Amino acid sequence: MDMHTVVVGTSGTTAEDVVAVAREGARVELSAAAVEALAAAREIVDALAAEPEPVYGVSTGFGALASRHISPGLRAQLQRNIVRSHAAGMGPRVEREVVRALMFLRLKTVASGYTGVRPEVAQTMADVLNAGITPVVHEYGSLGCSGDLAPLSHCALTLMGEGDAEGPDGVVRPAAELLAAHAIAPVELAEKEGLALLNGTDGMLGMLVLALADLKNLYTSADITAALSLEALLGTEKVLAPELHAIRPHPGQGASAGNMLRVLAGSGLTGHHQDDAPRVQDAYSVRCAPQVNGAGRDTLTHGRLVADRELAAAVDNPVVLRDGRVESNGNFHGAPVAYVLDFLAIVAADLGSICERRTDRLLDRNRSHGLPPFLADDAGVDSGLMIAQYTQAALVSELKRLAVPASVDSIPSSAMQEDHVSMGWSAARKLRTAVGNLRRIVAVELYAATRAVELRVADGMTPAPASLAAVEALRAVGVQGPGPDRHLSPDLAAADAFVARGGLVRAVEAVTGPLA
Repeated sequence: MDMHTVVVGTSGTTAEDVVAVAREGARVELSAAAVEALAAAREIVDALAAEPEPVYGVSTGFGALASRHISPGLRAQLQRNIVRSHAAGMGPRVEREVVRALMFLRLKTVASGYTGVRPEVAQTMADVLNAGITPVVHEYGSLGCSGDLAPLSHCALTLMGEGDAEGPDGVVRPAAELLAAHAIAPVELAEKEGLALLNGTDGMLGMLVLALADLKNLYTSADITAALSLEALLGTEKVLAPELHAIRPHPGQGASAGNMLRVLAGSGLTGHHQDDAPRVQDAYSVRCAPQVNGAGRDTLTHGRLVADRELAAAVDNPVVLRDGRVESNGNFHGAPVAYVLDFLAIVAADLGSICERRTDRLLDRNRSHGLPPFLADDAGVDSGLMIAQYTQAALVSELKRLAVPASVDSIPSSAMQEDHVSMGWSAARKLRTAVGNLRRIVAVELYAATRAVELRVADGMTPAPASLAAVEALRAVGVQGPGPDRHLSPDLAAADAFVARGGLVRAVEAVTGPLA
């Protein structure tokens, strides 16, 4: 595990912290201010627990059962029971990085001092993360309201030493065994603590933060592949001129056009060969790439704004206020996160769509301006990249289905007490699938465009230095260039992995300098 340490305090955390803990195994520590805030809030809860008047979450049941006052002798059982009963997820396991993000974000809220959880419970949460223990969380069980209840409950179950979890070696075993192996004592939950551990939007927020990190890489990668396709199609870079984008001043559009222009600097292909095949204008999929890519970039900016606000929030119900009150609220509703998750699925689908249209153009001899059919070595004997485009088209089609919003749906629950829900977890899960599909689509365009650029080189033309750097880096990871038909799937998988780990962006930036 990476020994980088993330300190959890009483204020918000950063998206970079979430990624570091979720993906890089960064260690987590509680700040002194967090421990102090935890202890102060707990004093308020303990005082209220001693009062005869019922307080929601402290001395009552939950949801539609909130009208029952729970006697002191049953309150520890109440907190255990809410975790056990709410750990009702079903379906496939959720990815390790998502569970770690969820756990870390819940710890972040607990450490804010608004939840009433004891410092030792928060420390156990940090210990479990640092030990590399990952609770088994299932795909289905959250409606995105009253928190990501089932997913968070499975995490709380692990803190209690119950249920199953994955160890740092990747083996799933009983949580009690894993805690014992790392000398972590299971927690005994006191008043309000069970509820506080499972009442937040941490799962959907964690997936939003991870998706934003991935999409940042993919949008820059898509600017590069758009430039490579423009170059291979002998298009004109004049449409990328800054003065044209300044008169429609969307920030993302200008950034994408600037990226493409820098990739194409020094090209001997762009705008120099149209006398042989006169064109007044390039096709929309080429000419309008900055407008489409840029609109998506601006959507990412909005997504980051929402994520940052949520990262600065303390989502729980009820909350322990600094003045000693414990108040019910509706801050657990996932609508703000759900909407932006759906919005990002829409722009991912449209980016995938325009990438596929350029790929198809590269393969069509009637529109590719001199490239061989399907970029094949001996068309007819060889099929070239014909079916790679089929795969890409199938991915685009699924992206369009995934773009249907989840957040417009609502199914009442808890005997109509929770009668409007966000479905934000579902929005997050489908966005996660959409991001993976988009990455594969970009990889196919990269595969086709680099092959087309190499075919232009074989014809004696000189691409931009940045384009050649992209080609060389892709070939260096084992993705083959033009030639007779071969098993394409391994090449496409390697191109996908190359894009996923940021290899395309790094290779091009070695020539262009940092891209937006």
